[in-house]
Amino acid sequence: MMGMLGHTFVGLIDNIMVGQLGTAELAAVSLGNSFMFIAMSLGIGFSTAITPLVAEADGENNFKAGKSAFKHGLFLCTTLGIILFLLILLAKPLMYLMKQPVEVVELAIPYLDLVAFSLIPLVSFQAMKQFSDGLSMTRYPMYATLIANVVNVVLNYLLIFGKFGFPQMGIVGAAVGTLASRFVMIIFLWVLLKYKDKSRAYVTQIKFFVLESKMIKKIVSLGFPSALQMFFEVAIFTAAIWLSGILGKNPQAANQIALNLSSMTFMVAMGLSVAAMVRVGNQKGLQRFQDLRRIAISIFLLSFLIATVFALIFIVCNQILPKIYLDIDDVENLVDNTEVIMIAAKLLIIAALFQVSDAVQVTVLGALRGLQDVKIPTVITFIAYWIVGFPISYYLGLHTEYKSSGIWIGLFAGLTTSALLLYFRFNKLTKDLIKKD
Repeated sequence: MMGMLGHTFVGLIDNIMVGQLGTAELAAVSLGNSFMFIAMSLGIGFSTAITPLVAEADGENNFKAGKSAFKHGLFLCTTLGIILFLLILLAKPLMYLMKQPVEVVELAIPYLDLVAFSLIPLVSFQAMKQFSDGLSMTRYPMYATLIANVVNVVLNYLLIFGKFGFPQMGIVGAAVGTLASRFVMIIFLWVLLKYKDKSRAYVTQIKFFVLESKMIKKIVSLGFPSALQMFFEVAIFTAAIWLSGILGKNPQAANQIALNLSSMTFMVAMGLSVAAMVRVGNQKGLQRFQDLRRIAISIFLLSFLIATVFALIFIVCNQILPKIYLDIDDVENLVDNTEVIMIAAKLLIIAALFQVSDAVQVTVLGALRGLQDVKIPTVITFIAYWIVGFPISYYLGLHTEYKSSGIWIGLFAGLTTSALLLYFRFNKLTKDLIKKD
């Protein structure tokens, strides 16, 4: 959980510090990160193919297969990171065609240039993280992300506000902090894995460019659908950012606050999703299907209980949490800040409602990846988010008085549909495996 939260903490720190500059700057970070969220979803989603392969090899005590999965996975993820960086650079002109406030777009473009480059170390790090998770060595990626967040906080403070003689760079300073922290993250994890007994042999003496087409095809066949699954979900949240931008900079800033808080709780569920992926992969390697089902359902229940706690926090603190992101004593921006807080408070009530749906769907998806079942879940996620969720968000957000709340009601509908359909899929698959055993 802490390892997954590390990515979100970088965004949280950027949002809180940039929010002190004003709502236009916060909206610009939101717009820039909307492109990043899409790219990150593809990179992180693709990298999840590594975990079940390593976990299954670990369960079978097959070192050769585990090392091959890591080497090919790292190569493919690094290549994908470079491609995603280049695609974001090509996509920048789209900002002017998306009916976003001009002042927000002009602030977002220089921010995005630097943050986009950080995709290369981020996606490569994700490959090493998924490998480490597959070996049940989950602490080391956590340490790396915690160190990265410390670096990000320090650099943000120095560069956003121009402290201790450093230049005052505004939101570009936040981008520099993010970029530097992600390079620190990957170097730190590599050093840890190189010096730990369990992982040393996997990560050393790698013939990086000696590749086997069979393993590449296996990772791509698992990774591509997994990337699409995460893309379909993240893309609908990104669409919510763009729809909010059509409503204005204050609704967009409020959407960013609610989205950032929801992303943090989602990453806790993502941590449990990785646990489900690893443990289901282990049991699949051992051919213990009854234990596999029992372990997975235990993780689903734990996810449900934690999500319920988060939902209660969002309901009780819906007026308090948005104030963390803005300077409420700023008289010049008082009207804008007050409106942003009011809108964000309403969105957090809806976010509270979909906490359980979001947590259940992502942990069930992790269990299905552990079973290496990815094609049907990809179809399910597309239907849930883009056939059910997005049309509701679009209609209620832009054509009714619900506005920002209507956008998030569509998100709630998509997540709930996904949770139900994915659970039905897992239930059927595991029962069939137990019958055949």
